[in-house]
Amino acid sequence: MRIIPLTDFPERFQAMQEVYVGDELLHIDSVQVKGTPQLIRMRFREYPVREQAARLTGRYLTVAREEAMPLQEGQYYTFDIVGLAVFDMDGKLLGRVAEVLQTGSNDVYAVEREGEKAQLLVPALKSVVKEINIAAGRMVVDMPEEI
Repeated sequence: MRIIPLTDFPERFQAMQEVYVGDELLHIDSVQVKGTPQLIRMRFREYPVREQAARLTGRYLTVAREEAMPLQEGQYYTFDIVGLAVFDMDGKLLGRVAEVLQTGSNDVYAVEREGEKAQLLVPALKSVVKEINIAAGRMVVDMPEEI
């Protein structure tokens, strides 16, 4: 299978022995890393024939939470941010993070608000995001007045 890495740690694939594709745990027989941007070729024990492996096309590969690469202080995985309850500085619930948009300069948290069609877009800047508490499932933001 050809894999397009969406991770900031593509080198990790060379040391991995298993990965989840959906809910299915697959064992890695071989890994080849080629080119820039990197393209990874992976062979799974459970799918020795290319035609069998083709049914995995379009699925995401994930690792168990305990195998996630450690991050520095103040860094978070996207899957940790999605779902957080977002509060303003006064403690008012603004909504929940529905997705993280990667804009190039900084991430933007798309927050779904109860009863409103338009999402609140929160720039992932220290001047706006005052607190992220993954364990408590919350984020506190200080949004500019024009919002």
